[in-house]
Amino acid sequence: MDWLVWLGALVSLIGLCGLVWCILIVLRARRANLPEEEMRAKLARVLPLNLAALLLSALGLMMVVVGILLGG
Repeated sequence: MDWLVWLGALVSLIGLCGLVWCILIVLRARRANLPEEEMRAKLARVLPLNLAALLLSALGLMMVVVGILLGG
């Protein structure tokens, strides 16, 4: 089950990159000193991306754990 561990690690890494990307988007928005309505709109657009990236990283970690348990 080595392939499941490596695939899970890759999926986790993609999710982690998505989380970093969301953080960068929010930091850029904060530095732009946007009005409150625009800031809320920007954050509302980033929230689904953030949740998807978090889900992806969690699924990747689950794949790693399952791969370790099945391969052990």
